[in-house]
Amino acid sequence: MTAAVLGLSWACLVMVVARRSAWRGTPIRVVLPSTEPAQRRSSLAAMAVMTGRVALRVAGRTPTTESALRLGRTVLATGAALAVLIPAAPVVGALVWCYPAFAERRSRRRARAQLVRELPEVVDLFVLAVGAGLTVPLAVDIVARRAPGALGDALGRVVGEAALGWRLSDALEAVPGRVGEEVRPLVAALVASDRYGAPLLDGLERLGTDVRNDRRRRAEEAARRVPVKLLFPLVFCTLPAFALLTVAPLLAGSLRALRL
Repeated sequence: MTAAVLGLSWACLVMVVARRSAWRGTPIRVVLPSTEPAQRRSSLAAMAVMTGRVALRVAGRTPTTESALRLGRTVLATGAALAVLIPAAPVVGALVWCYPAFAERRSRRRARAQLVRELPEVVDLFVLAVGAGLTVPLAVDIVARRAPGALGDALGRVVGEAALGWRLSDALEAVPGRVGEEVRPLVAALVASDRYGAPLLDGLERLGTDVRNDRRRRAEEAARRVPVKLLFPLVFCTLPAFALLTVAPLLAGSLRALRL
């Protein structure tokens, strides 16, 4: 009986994981777009905002759209959980309330990791541009056209602000606040060269070596975390299958021999 329950649980888990990770082709909705899902999401969001505003006004606080949406989703989810399973309502409400903060934190963490991966290429582009004899404004303009991700967009914004009359050094100083503090050494080198005429090429070459070493160190740390992340699927997916294929037949044969 225990082996049958373990086998059924393991099969259900494998089917769920396979379904979530399965590749899905391009749906027909991409060719023929439908507005029903968007309308449904907008109606639910409007209901959540209205519920949140009512709750905030009852509590005597000034409602904003973001706070009303968050509170309204929590109230609606808690009410739905009360209708299904009363003990699960507080847990569901807490999860719905905390999910936006977790999602924002995860988004910032992914953006930071992406910036760390792209920064060495951007520094190398600046090294090539400055080594070819370009000034700092021209180098920023050239690199902004070819730099990937958020850093390329931020440099493009710097070029646009400089075209509107901003000093290039002042526009560059706002880049770390937009994309992350990881770019501050690069920005400091560019600002020092543009504002004070400090040598730039040697500093960029050293910075390129440093950011590449930092990226390698982060990659090694991520590789060391892989065995820990593999522990869950190993314990809950591989070991039950191994037990069903090896231990369960031995136990069944032993029980049959004892009955005889």
